[in-house]
Amino acid sequence: MLSIKDLAVTFKTRKGEVDAVRGISLDVGKGETLGIVGESGSGKSVTSYALMRILDAGGEIRAGDVTFGGIDLRAASERDMRDIRGREVSMIFQNPRAALNPIRRVGHQIKDVLIRHAQATRQNAKQKAIAALEAVRVNDAAARYDAYPFELSGGMCQRVVIAIALACNPQLLIADEPTTGLDITTQKAVMDLVGDLAAARGMSMILITHDLGLASQYADRIVVMKDGRIVEDGTPETLFTDPQHPYTQKLVNATPRIGASIRSLLPAEIRTAEPVHKVHDRPLLDVRDLVKTYPGKSGPVHAVKGVSFQIKAGQSLGLVGESGSGKSTTSEMIVRLQDPTSGHILFDGQDIAATPAARFMRHPVRRDIQMVFQDATDSLNPRDTAASAIAEPMSRIAGLSGAKRRDRVAELAELVGLPQPLLSRFPHQLSGGQKARVGIARAIALEPKLLILDEPTAALDVSIQAIVLNLLVDLRARMGMSYLFVSHDLNVVRLLCDEVLVMKEGEIVDQGPTADVMGAPKHPYTRALIDAAPQPPRPVAA
Repeated sequence: MLSIKDLAVTFKTRKGEVDAVRGISLDVGKGETLGIVGESGSGKSVTSYALMRILDAGGEIRAGDVTFGGIDLRAASERDMRDIRGREVSMIFQNPRAALNPIRRVGHQIKDVLIRHAQATRQNAKQKAIAALEAVRVNDAAARYDAYPFELSGGMCQRVVIAIALACNPQLLIADEPTTGLDITTQKAVMDLVGDLAAARGMSMILITHDLGLASQYADRIVVMKDGRIVEDGTPETLFTDPQHPYTQKLVNATPRIGASIRSLLPAEIRTAEPVHKVHDRPLLDVRDLVKTYPGKSGPVHAVKGVSFQIKAGQSLGLVGESGSGKSTTSEMIVRLQDPTSGHILFDGQDIAATPAARFMRHPVRRDIQMVFQDATDSLNPRDTAASAIAEPMSRIAGLSGAKRRDRVAELAELVGLPQPLLSRFPHQLSGGQKARVGIARAIALEPKLLILDEPTAALDVSIQAIVLNLLVDLRARMGMSYLFVSHDLNVVRLLCDEVLVMKEGEIVDQGPTADVMGAPKHPYTRALIDAAPQPPRPVAA
């Protein structure tokens, strides 16, 4: 179906040319699903953009052949490529909201594709667009046809993008990180849907991901990319049980899974003994009957419904659930970014819920509760250097300035493993892992007693995630902090948390020690979450 031979892609930059893809060769058979895995910058997405001929202005295919169904895609005219894209080869992009036009109804966007590729007339395009939504299992497709992207959830937007990609029954589907940012059950639903549709239509697929567990579950064959080259190629079972290349071994070991320990995710040469955490009997945080209600068009929306739990001093508590379960709303009320409708938040014996969020900045315990946000990029001011970002809470809350503040910034950077030369850089000049370290350094600058972590590693490569998770383990032991770890990745929660709470539709449906909840869940919803988590084959030696 697809043959790539010696493909080389370069990009022109201010500092000269950069080789993004360096002579790779791969084939995709009819009906086959090929997984392409690797970390950010490995060349995965560039390879797909090159074969679709949608590289950025600075990108150029320097060498190689790309043949699809006997057609030389490098030699094809742009007019021919416009016909091929969407009709013969289609793509699901990484960010579904960015891929959709925000001011155009989703049904009309599907209709555009059908009419452009002569798959429908203006008279029957709406009917076929609704049928495309029904094919990807969108409930009440006729009503969703007139919805705008902002009116749909992330998972629903992803289904619309899939409907657009599959509307013309392409022979090859390229899925570029199709589940990034989706909760675990939505991820499984989306991947099962794509897999079922591909099988039913005899369609070939390229699955691009940095999640080896996901690739092992849905791909027939996997190629591993590093620095623009393919370093290994094999079946999922072979790559996980007997990886040959050191880079593949590193990725496999860094993938969280049942049976792994937090230290086993790190390369053997930098592993140390896992620290002992001291958990005290006294509760640091005591949440009682917490309620959050929002006004809605058809009545009040109950986001959090009478939630109660405790976090002991020195304890790490996991909070898991799907999107919309109330996890983030609960954490934002605790850190006092939102006011609860009712309930109590006792922190060190003080009811901080009584202080409005707008005035909480001046509360004496404000410095003791800090948060690491999910998106490290969005949580940093693009106009501030890394040093300024880390220094901000010291200036605004503690009143530090001058040499004391500079020394503290340098100390924190060393503590989180951020090289000193990077402190003068702006967020766009830092990698995802480096920005995550800046966010953690800023959050611990005032030595808080409670650190709330909202999906802090969700967008990171597995090897960077392993380093950040181990950093959090070390910081907790060294500083005696308590953690509220909000996540939908049960494999990470299993490694990092002493106890876990499971939320569904604003309520806690399961709770207890992590091993008990994960090993013998009491609620069917918890079992559904566990079953939805991709579990890669266990390597021979971690």
